[in-house]
Amino acid sequence: MIATKQATGLISPYGGELVNLMVPRDSIVELTTYANRLPSIRLTGRQVCDLELLAIGAFSPLNKFMSQADHQMVLDEMRLTSGHLFPIPITLTVDDEDNVKVGQDIALRDPQNELLAVMTVEEKYEWDMNEVAQKAFGTLDLRHPLVAEMHRWGKYNISGPLQVLQLPKHYDFKQLRLTPAETRARLASFGHENVVAFQTRNPLHRVHEELTKRAVQAKDGVLLLHPVVGMTRPGDVDYFTRVRTYKALAQRYYDQDRILLSLLPLAMRMAGPREALWHALIRRNYGANHLIVGRDHAGPGKDSKGNPFYGPYDAQELVEKHSEEIGVTVVPFRMLVYLPEEERYEEITKVPENAKTSAISGTQVREEYLHAGRKLPTWFTRPEVADILSDTYPPRHRQGMCIWLTGLHNAGKSTTGSVLTTLLHEHGRQVTLLDGDVVRTHFSEGLGFSKEDRDDHVRRMGFVASEIVRHGGIVICAAVSPYRATRNDVRAVMSEGHYMEVFVDTPLEICEQRDTKGLYARARNGELKGFTGVDDPYEPPQNPEIHLDTIHHTAEQNARTILDYLLQNGFVRQDTAEL
Repeated sequence: MIATKQATGLISPYGGELVNLMVPRDSIVELTTYANRLPSIRLTGRQVCDLELLAIGAFSPLNKFMSQADHQMVLDEMRLTSGHLFPIPITLTVDDEDNVKVGQDIALRDPQNELLAVMTVEEKYEWDMNEVAQKAFGTLDLRHPLVAEMHRWGKYNISGPLQVLQLPKHYDFKQLRLTPAETRARLASFGHENVVAFQTRNPLHRVHEELTKRAVQAKDGVLLLHPVVGMTRPGDVDYFTRVRTYKALAQRYYDQDRILLSLLPLAMRMAGPREALWHALIRRNYGANHLIVGRDHAGPGKDSKGNPFYGPYDAQELVEKHSEEIGVTVVPFRMLVYLPEEERYEEITKVPENAKTSAISGTQVREEYLHAGRKLPTWFTRPEVADILSDTYPPRHRQGMCIWLTGLHNAGKSTTGSVLTTLLHEHGRQVTLLDGDVVRTHFSEGLGFSKEDRDDHVRRMGFVASEIVRHGGIVICAAVSPYRATRNDVRAVMSEGHYMEVFVDTPLEICEQRDTKGLYARARNGELKGFTGVDDPYEPPQNPEIHLDTIHHTAEQNARTILDYLLQNGFVRQDTAEL
């Protein structure tokens, strides 16, 4: 590697001098020329976020993707080998085909092939997906978005010194994208000792406004409104919409001497308690000494059995346990309710027993207001925020939905999908039918039937389906999709509530009887290898939204069962069904 006079300095954790991995200006041209001759790997969106935060010191004292020793200790003890707290593994994975060797320099590029950094590979080691899932996230359940995502990560982790040539390019909200050093300098200019950070990945309503203002007043400090604009939970409001609401609130409803809005390009792990501690460490590097920790902080929703992954106060307890060491005090997220007769918010524990209160749950926000095309009331959210959200969220009957039909070959998926397509057209919805066999001839041509190729085929269908859903269309996917992990991977890229898994449950012997092409017979004779249900497993859904019986019900009856689900959940207007 070309030697550069890289500014590193003494690394003091938890808000001290920050890691700086940026190459000095006078070395960029020479190092870029060198890097363009190197073998390279393209980073994922998650890895790009991690690289950016490593480069600017947000993960201090961590200064590279984790070595094997650091990785293992983080899993086991939530600490680096230096002894410093660090609860989340930050790794760069590669596969055999990347052909990365220890001792070589490699160029790191973003998904658009822009050169970002050079790594000198010092280590390449295998990692255990189940160990990481169990220790870092506390679960093997594939409904956890990170557990599902890890199934497509590389087999090896690589680690070594980094020289960063440029940060990822951001063309939006440039004035709000402050590094830790810039944020700390801006906060210092306010002249207050205390800084209260608020982690958010959702729009802010009046209750959040009240909570943050009370926290700032109690600590006599400054609010660091620090929304995540990297990867968040699938289905969250897009960050463009969220940042517009934050700007409106910060400019119009907060004391300008008591608030700093800055964006955090973090790729969240939805790791609950560990993630909350990670957020505290990161905010310490940005200059905060208090963090508002919410109920079920960074929770990924419910598992496959319908239960929360983490306890409601686990996150607060873990951060409080390490508060003194990291220098960040927990500000609990108090439950506030609105008193309409007094036109104010109050902590629920301080409300008189017979007092009249008003509250709107998150489900009501979505179902009764946004999805119904109704404006949120002004006591609940500021008019500016309500207007922005109304522009982003059309009524539910104009929103997208993915209906994923899975089952054995000849189970009846395509037939059911075709009937459902007709019924949905009758009710005024625009529908795209993606049949697995047909899709193979268009954008999965060349893929075989190995597990890897089948997974790629399903993920390609899932990507196309997610784009259709994002733009408000209904898509019906009919594919064997035999592996649970891959189906959950597709679920994870969809907005919550906009993906419906339908198990078309037909016994194997019936599927063989329906097989006019003789594929099962050829598989039984050994002519076809790796045939699902014969010599390759089919993993049936454990908790599908709909379970169809094709023995006792016709394809039309099953299609109408799905239609009823869509009607009940508002994706098809009731009035069209009654005409």
